[in-house]
Amino acid sequence: MPLVTPLEATHDLETKKLAEFFNETLGFCPNSVLTMQHRPEISKAFINLNKAVMANQGRVTSALKRMIAWVSSNATGCRYCQAHAIRAAERYGAEQEKLDNIWNYKTHSAFSDAERAALNFSLAASMVPNAVNLEIKEALYKYWNEGEIVEMLGVISLFGYLNRWNDSMGTTLEEDAIDSGNQYLGKHGFNVGKHNGSKY
Repeated sequence: MPLVTPLEATHDLETKKLAEFFNETLGFCPNSVLTMQHRPEISKAFINLNKAVMANQGRVTSALKRMIAWVSSNATGCRYCQAHAIRAAERYGAEQEKLDNIWNYKTHSAFSDAERAALNFSLAASMVPNAVNLEIKEALYKYWNEGEIVEMLGVISLFGYLNRWNDSMGTTLEEDAIDSGNQYLGKHGFNVGKHNGSKY
């Protein structure tokens, strides 16, 4: 079982209304949000931050944001967030070849140099200790402006919170997310791990 039991979706009606956002992104309300409802101000603030960070402002597409989230979650080892991020990338139109080869983004021809710069930034920013350096900065500025870099770091930081939350909580992974994880990540050893809901 997870560290803390998720509450019913109807526990806090304001959270329930805000969580309709996830019907588009994932197709369901995540168990992480249902757990945050133990303190509704946290669940509501989280959803509003998520909406702001994931708002599509232009060239940093919704699909790329979700791939940035996946790289960040892969770096920290959070299976829950890996499955959610790859599922959302698919739902937001990431190309099949990119979904199938996200593990090899550094070398696979499906990824542009601009995307590689963004994904390398995500990897470096998600490491402990942080690995963002001048080389990462210079690569970013070849392709992206400051507002776009802020958007990217917003995604990375949001998933830093989620990776800590869900791995510490042992949040139970939803069936649809498991299906997406198996489909796109299974060939590289994806498994549910502690997120199976049967034990902590």
